[in-house]
Amino acid sequence: MPTGVNFNKKPKIVLVIEDSPTQALHTNAVLERSGVQSICATNGLMGLNLARQIRPNLIVLDIQLPDVNGFEVCKQLKGDPETSEIPVIMLTRNDALDALQKGIECGADDYIPKDAFADAVLLETLRQMGILPQ
Repeated sequence: MPTGVNFNKKPKIVLVIEDSPTQALHTNAVLERSGVQSICATNGLMGLNLARQIRPNLIVLDIQLPDVNGFEVCKQLKGDPETSEIPVIMLTRNDALDALQKGIECGADDYIPKDAFADAVLLETLRQMGILPQ
């Protein structure tokens, strides 16, 4: 048996809360290629329920959702003792400074605009948070 290999180590789980099927598939693919398990919720309420059920290692959250917006989802996650310790990264098209400030005020651990560098920034953030290996 190889030394230094932990066969009992569970993969990290990232919950992606994203209503756009194209964006959700893209983010899931980026995460899974990097070695984490990814689960997707297509709206805010589904995301809140899944977060409480599966207790993911991290949540990637869009702002524009069809039922409860991402700011409110983040507030509820951070206000619930069951989910308050789960890091939340807002990954969104909204790159306005006031949206970034509102995201941080709601409790987001990071805020990444969806642009040409978003995938690289997301993966580096996950490395810094210990979700991905260095």
